[in-house]
Amino acid sequence: MTARYDVTCIGNAIVDVITKNEESFITEHGLVKGAMTLIDAERAEALYAAMGPGLAASGGSAGNTAAGIASLGGKAAFIGKVTADQLGDVYRHDIRAVGVDFDSKPLDPKVPGTPPTARSLIIVTPDAQRTMNTYLGACVELTPDDVDEAVISASQVTYLEGYLWDRPTAKEAFIKAARVAHAAGRKVSLTLSDSFCVERHRDSFLSLIDSHVDVLFANEAEIKALYQVTDFDTAVAAVRGRCEVAIVTRSEHGSVVVTDGETHVVAAAPIAQLVDTTGAGDLYASGFLYGFTRAFDLAECGRIGSIAAAEVIGHVGPRPLVPLAKLIA
Repeated sequence: MTARYDVTCIGNAIVDVITKNEESFITEHGLVKGAMTLIDAERAEALYAAMGPGLAASGGSAGNTAAGIASLGGKAAFIGKVTADQLGDVYRHDIRAVGVDFDSKPLDPKVPGTPPTARSLIIVTPDAQRTMNTYLGACVELTPDDVDEAVISASQVTYLEGYLWDRPTAKEAFIKAARVAHAAGRKVSLTLSDSFCVERHRDSFLSLIDSHVDVLFANEAEIKALYQVTDFDTAVAAVRGRCEVAIVTRSEHGSVVVTDGETHVVAAAPIAQLVDTTGAGDLYASGFLYGFTRAFDLAECGRIGSIAAAEVIGHVGPRPLVPLAKLIA
């Protein structure tokens, strides 16, 4: 069956608020540098007030990946939960405007107890590291009912965001999506998202990978955390053969693409200046999956991923500012 979509991404629909701050801001507010920390509504309001002026942009890891697929010239869809409020309207407009189909039903803000649309407060320090403090709001309301079986069946790859694994209903949604995808002869991809996320869910992630995942994305810290090792080569050996393809990104050291019988070491793409690492892994996944859905060889998929990642870390914000299709031509 011909695929309608190259990739459908399932994840947290989050509006990012990004500010540049000195290192002292991290210490003063007790933030965990370089990580994503979940916060409640009260903490979100207090931190937002302290951050000062910022750039608001629709983000969320899987949403960024979907936007990258579209920027490369691919066809992408997104499944995620927002509320029909101001930020929800912003999110829906932004992701559709870049060419991604997004038809998930929003929550009704008039219903008592309905949480607002999620937001991630991102502090970028002078070393370009981003520290994320995320209020998940409406994101946690995603359920299996939000998984459109027709969309999943019509997608070459269904891409799952590890951050969403915190909620039982989201886990059920992931399993449903994976089963629908495989029943249609499609592929399933997972990003581990964050080493703290891996620590919370190691056993269930390992089970998910072994049972449902064809293409795994992780960075060096995440893959080490998953297998509880301190050596990179040991972690690579542990993941080899657990799924069809495993991709481990290593910042300026590029990436390693592993199958049961192959290893491809891919160099990082050159950049003029490192400004903000927000979205680097998300856009790498965009590039890799764009190539993967076109049956490019794995080293070429990694090269496209590196180019996409290099574009997004050269400016503030989690999504490309120039058409990625031009950069890979």
